[in-house]
Amino acid sequence: MKKLFLIAPFLLASTLSFCFATFASGAAVLPKDEVEALRDIAKSLGKTDWNFSVDPCSGEYGWVKLDQRKGFENAVTCNCSFSNATVCHVVSIVLKAQNLPGKLPPDLVRLPYLQQIDLTRNYLNGSIPPEWRSTQLVNISLLGNRLTGSIPRELAHITTLKSFTVEFNQLSGNLPPELGHMPSIERFLLSSNYFTGELPDSFAGLITLKDFRISDNQFSGKIPNYIQNWKKLGKLVIQASGLKGPIPPGVALLEKLSDLRISDLNGSEEPFPPLNNLTQLKTLILRSCNITGRLPEFLGDMTTLKTLDLSFNKLRGEIPSSFASLQKSDYIYLTGNLLTGQVPLWMLNKGDNIDLSYNNFTVGNSGLSVCQQRSVNLFASSSIGNKSGMISCLRSFRCSHYWYNVHINCGGKAVTINVTTAYDADTDTSGPSNFFQSAQNWAFSSTGDFMDNDDQMDPLLLTNSSRLSMTNPELYMTARLSPLSLTYYAFCLGNGNYKVNLHFAEIMFTDDKTYSSLGRRIFDIYIQGELVWKDFNIVKEAGGAGKAVITNFTAVVTSNTLEIRFYWAGKGTTGIPDRGVYGPLISAISVDHDFMSPSENGTVISLGAKVGIVAAGAFVIFLVLGILWWKCCLGQKNKMEQG
Repeated sequence: MKKLFLIAPFLLASTLSFCFATFASGAAVLPKDEVEALRDIAKSLGKTDWNFSVDPCSGEYGWVKLDQRKGFENAVTCNCSFSNATVCHVVSIVLKAQNLPGKLPPDLVRLPYLQQIDLTRNYLNGSIPPEWRSTQLVNISLLGNRLTGSIPRELAHITTLKSFTVEFNQLSGNLPPELGHMPSIERFLLSSNYFTGELPDSFAGLITLKDFRISDNQFSGKIPNYIQNWKKLGKLVIQASGLKGPIPPGVALLEKLSDLRISDLNGSEEPFPPLNNLTQLKTLILRSCNITGRLPEFLGDMTTLKTLDLSFNKLRGEIPSSFASLQKSDYIYLTGNLLTGQVPLWMLNKGDNIDLSYNNFTVGNSGLSVCQQRSVNLFASSSIGNKSGMISCLRSFRCSHYWYNVHINCGGKAVTINVTTAYDADTDTSGPSNFFQSAQNWAFSSTGDFMDNDDQMDPLLLTNSSRLSMTNPELYMTARLSPLSLTYYAFCLGNGNYKVNLHFAEIMFTDDKTYSSLGRRIFDIYIQGELVWKDFNIVKEAGGAGKAVITNFTAVVTSNTLEIRFYWAGKGTTGIPDRGVYGPLISAISVDHDFMSPSENGTVISLGAKVGIVAAGAFVIFLVLGILWWKCCLGQKNKMEQG
């Protein structure tokens, strides 16, 4: 099950014992030069509610916020043990989710005992001050701001630094080689920026690393094999980083790894990496890494696995019998491979949250005549289709007639637009591996769970709480979300060309000057199996959050089915405004025929009926002409008799 990743403490135990020292004796005070430094720091940050009428180390209101909910901490912490408990020094500044609008303060160097600066989720801009080189910081967290520029090479001089977090910013440039000489670094988190170039060779020396994350960047080159030097590493995250494969075999030497996530690698096809020594793995994600060959037997020996995601590779063959040992795993995703054979009975009868969609399994006694069995998703799990092109698990469904349009209000109730256009409801709560078939001519398949949030039941339906001002706002008040892959599948469609309109509005981010506006949602769009939009960004295309954008495509239906798929390829922020916010979002789908349909009510007129109608029409014409001819002749006869 999901568990919160607890950040290891970085303040010394002796310091923590004094972190909430009070003025009980009336003696301990903060030196005036540090008070003045705090005044200047407040000006730089745009912090306006520090109460300078009292001593900053007093613990009074304005310096320690009473509401200390996780993620909203707001406190200046002091150590008041100096000079026989008569002098205090600031050791920590934590200002989370304050929407501070200013810049990073160079004046931190004026707080000589400062060990922690945490400005997570604010609205700070500008660059990281190189002056910080002179500090004794242990923890720097700047996650979720608007920071630009490069990482100053001067930070390598902070020999005490153990944690450096700059995820979800707009930093760029090459990583300075000097950063490879940080002697104490344990957490190095750089995801969701615009870093370029290769990882410096000097990083081979970061042997103290325990957590390294570089997802969603624009790096080049291959994943370096020197990561095998990081023997203390417990978490490695390289998703959509820009780096090429293969996955270096040296990863197998990192026996303390409990969380390994590599996805969306460029490069050639490679066999499954030899990970059999990684017996402590709880999370293993090797998604879209061009891995070929068979599933290795040793994966079944990783009984500590909670999440196994090998989706969208080119894995072949049957599921090994050793996988039966993974019955206690929380999530297994084998989506989008070339797996064959029978689906193991333990998966169908005992497995939880298993997704086998988009494979080549055998249709037969394994139960593939259904698209969902318990929490096992079997949508398109066999390549066999019937004459109409229907996916195998729907082959028992017979089309009573053909439709020529599909309208879905994704994530919401049924609505009627412009009096005549009815949008179907789409309110199934789904799950990590789910197939849903509507009462009309469409269905959807959803794959994935939102990682790193603390919600056991991922919210896959979203409802906007504010007022929207666009045309037809009822289509954008709700949306369906997906952590990985979401497919809408229309069937029993008449063959021909169709206009596909996809309706989007970003209703999780805001359009203001807060950290909630800084998220970047990026995903890919496929229609009929073809990539039609790479790196689609709703906010960018709509011109802001809370605004509608409709993308238009033409689709050709030749086998009476239409497939629209949205896929998260590892890009975009994953923690704005909260952890676990990413992946596809769709508000509504409109599909309409672009040709003359046989009838207005959506039913097909058979060929025999068409022949009958033509024959009846011809008969009527001949009958009318015959009557006119008879009347004409009769009139002539009467005139002759009268003459």
